[in-house]
Amino acid sequence: MENLFSIPFIILHFSILLIIVMIIITFKRDKKTQLHYVFILDMVAVLIWSLGQLLQVYYMYFNNGDVSYPLITFYFIGVCFLPPFLLFTGIIYYKGSIKLNFKHSLVFIPSLVSLLMAATTEQNKLLIVKYAAKSTDMQLGPYFTFHNIFTYAYIVIGLSYMVYTSLKTSGFFSKQSIMIILGIAAPFSINILSSYRLIEYFPVYITPVAFSAGVILFLFAVLKYDFLNVMPVALDHIFNQLSDGVIIVNHELIVLDYNKTIKRICDNAEIDIQRNRSILEAMQTPFLAGKDQNNFSNALNMVIKSDVPFTFEKTIETSSSVSHLSFVISNVTVNDKYYCTTILVKDITEIRNKMEEIKRNQEILMEKERLASLGNLIGGIAHNLKTPIMTISGVSDTLVSLGKEYLESLNDPSVTKEDHVEIANEIIEWANKVSPYCAYMSEMISAVKGQAVQLTTASEGIFTLKELMSRTRLLMKFELKKFHCDLRENIMASPYSRIKGDISSLVQVFNNIITNAIQAYEGKSGIIDFEVVLEYGFLLFKIVDYGSGMDEKIKSRLFKEMVTTKGKDGTGLGMYMAYSTIRGHFNGDVSFTSEPGKGTAFQIRIPSYKEIKNEA
Repeated sequence: MENLFSIPFIILHFSILLIIVMIIITFKRDKKTQLHYVFILDMVAVLIWSLGQLLQVYYMYFNNGDVSYPLITFYFIGVCFLPPFLLFTGIIYYKGSIKLNFKHSLVFIPSLVSLLMAATTEQNKLLIVKYAAKSTDMQLGPYFTFHNIFTYAYIVIGLSYMVYTSLKTSGFFSKQSIMIILGIAAPFSINILSSYRLIEYFPVYITPVAFSAGVILFLFAVLKYDFLNVMPVALDHIFNQLSDGVIIVNHELIVLDYNKTIKRICDNAEIDIQRNRSILEAMQTPFLAGKDQNNFSNALNMVIKSDVPFTFEKTIETSSSVSHLSFVISNVTVNDKYYCTTILVKDITEIRNKMEEIKRNQEILMEKERLASLGNLIGGIAHNLKTPIMTISGVSDTLVSLGKEYLESLNDPSVTKEDHVEIANEIIEWANKVSPYCAYMSEMISAVKGQAVQLTTASEGIFTLKELMSRTRLLMKFELKKFHCDLRENIMASPYSRIKGDISSLVQVFNNIITNAIQAYEGKSGIIDFEVVLEYGFLLFKIVDYGSGMDEKIKSRLFKEMVTTKGKDGTGLGMYMAYSTIRGHFNGDVSFTSEPGKGTAFQIRIPSYKEIKNEA
């Protein structure tokens, strides 16, 4: 009969208490995962096993060695269900979580059969022929061998998953891995020794005590090393699901590991990468031949020695495709100790193609803007020069008439000297009227020449606010006059404030906005306010009209895409390119407010350079 004061039996009491504490601690966690719940089931199974053995010993002690078969059935609940629970623990620890379905329930069939044998052991003696407190006195039935086969199979598979995942996650010599390995090895070894009676003095409850010891080691892993929060979620799966390719090499440049992404990239680039093979051998392809091969080798060795990451890009042309790859080489160090070097490879082919497509589209838009600007420029030239040309033509006709009149008067005795003086004064008066129109046309040609240059190439320089306003005013003069609109200027900044950039581009932006403001009055006369303020190193241009305004549908899309309020008479390209010009060429900003029926206000902020002295 078992001694109630033996050390193993006393330890059994403490192990039960520790398991209960462990269950409470795990159950009280705020955020429990599937791994936490299956770990609780492990501990509950060990608790039932240990508690059943404890009660059996007490029963035998107080009943002269008689055995309670109901207690055998009770503790065999833990014995039978602990192996499948450990199997699920290992799988969940490896995968992170699993979606349970009917096929998972099939795992419990052997457990249910063994439990049935335990419940009927008094009648059939298939599982246990004779129960005893010592393993050497225990007589096992023929079914016990089958019970051990599925038990050890489940435990080995489940614990193998745990060991493998812990080693992959934390390394063999990490404290967490050591705790898990010891917590697995100790009870498993003792269970084998006890089940097959290889040691004479083992009591039958030594196995649950050993599993309790394993649970205690897991307790340290949980509390001190955060075992259940590691949640590796199968690092292999994460590693293989990364969108970027990863190659891991050692200091000798031997490939230790790589993910599926890099394998796909390498296959596309005709690179034969293999584990336990030099990365330089794998990279011996036409695209990394000669000088490139040496550069790649030097980059790897430089990173390993200096621990400074290195980045480069390479275009690979194969027989079937062209690929653009980005390489980032860096070391993995822990506590200043070198472990390995990673080569991160990103396939940027699609990004490059998209960038080239964007560039082509931008060039198309720029060309459209040039053509649109050219059309506006030609229309402006025709309109602005029409009046002075017609005036000069009228003056010319008048001068011809006066010249004929003067010739006819030479032989006319009735024409006095005073009449000749009058005719000569009229000729001089009409000739003087041509001069201001010629000056205007000269200024117009200079302005148009600047705009024409802008249509072919943008030239960056420094110009003054005075030059900007003068050119804008000149180019818009007849457009404003034609539609009876008044441009009211309010310049509250020095006319010699300087701006860096292409003046023709900025003039075109203002002309677009002012033209839109004129058209907002829909053919009626109106007022356009043009205000300029120097504010915190920025020139703030504000152009306001009081016309038709814009509705919400247009406002939300303006600057983002080409939209217009003019229907078939507009393209929306002007404002779209105006926004790009201010942001891209002048490092400024454009904003606006508009209300239907009340008008629109545009604000343009452009950095200002220091003022220069008035040289006028």
